[in-house]
Amino acid sequence: MFFFLSLLQCVFPARTVPPTSPPELTVKDLSNNDTWKSFSKFMNADKGANFSGMSELKKYFHRFGYITVIDNFTDNFDETLETAILNYQKKLGLPITGKLDSDTVTQIMSPRCGVSDGDIPNRKHKFHVTKHYAFFPGEPRWKKPAKSETMTLTYAFSDTHMIDYISYFDIRDVFQRSFSRWASTIPVSFKEVDDYRKADIKIAFYQGDHGDGVSFDGVLGVLAHAFSPENGRLHLDKAETWAVDFKSSKSNVAVDLESVATHEIGHILGLAHSSVQEAIMYPSLGPRTKKVDLKIDDVKGIQELYGSNPDFRYTPSMESDISYVIRTRIGNWIKWVISLVLFVGFLL
Repeated sequence: MFFFLSLLQCVFPARTVPPTSPPELTVKDLSNNDTWKSFSKFMNADKGANFSGMSELKKYFHRFGYITVIDNFTDNFDETLETAILNYQKKLGLPITGKLDSDTVTQIMSPRCGVSDGDIPNRKHKFHVTKHYAFFPGEPRWKKPAKSETMTLTYAFSDTHMIDYISYFDIRDVFQRSFSRWASTIPVSFKEVDDYRKADIKIAFYQGDHGDGVSFDGVLGVLAHAFSPENGRLHLDKAETWAVDFKSSKSNVAVDLESVATHEIGHILGLAHSSVQEAIMYPSLGPRTKKVDLKIDDVKGIQELYGSNPDFRYTPSMESDISYVIRTRIGNWIKWVISLVLFVGFLL
């Protein structure tokens, strides 16, 4: 028996032991996310309404940067909440109604990245429908070494904070592909190293409160978060059922690891959330959804920070359907014009 265990350790090093089975979670197991599920009862509510638990919705908007005052969490649909909803709808490309319509409530309940959407005043080209990318305040980015024309960022995986039902080799492949997508657009390369403490980018799976001031909340809800340059920390919620292949994952709340990895690397490089729903940097991702292709919005944003990779070429997969954004803006303009005409007519 001892010989067999020794042989197994030689074939499978400590961090690459054969994976166990993933947790077979279903939508019935979302007890840790009851708060977000309960937001469905606010459907179609508007200013002046009062619902038990609406204070939790205000906490949600505070967490993601839409409410800055933290002492006004009542159950009233007040002006503070209306303003938060309007800003939320604008930033996420939703119909701008100021109400908790079905599109808005559905978006609020969707699993998402834990990075705040708010406090980002320097959104670029806000009047151009194809450019809705944004940066963190101050536009931080990784600095190129002195007297060097290229930049290589190292990354490493935690020795202790990982998941055991996906092999280390599969996790490595996922992140290698994710880093390669960004590297294909900018003059930055990425190299995996063994020394976690000295790596530029540190990747780990954590559960609940893990000491960085931004706790995870269980199944679905917040999926992952990362920090702006040059912090380098990239954390994924260990409570999720992560998948690299939906064909082999039976859970209907499985989350695609590659999609989330690609998104979080965008944050590591300096991109904040985009309002283009098809962009990698859009904040939400549904279960059993794969979304790994960079869009033009992602590419333009990252190239504004780092410049273009000399070998970069646009591909058809980068095109986005911006018709929804166009329709939404035109619709809002028409509503504004109609309201103005009616008001002038009333005065006359």
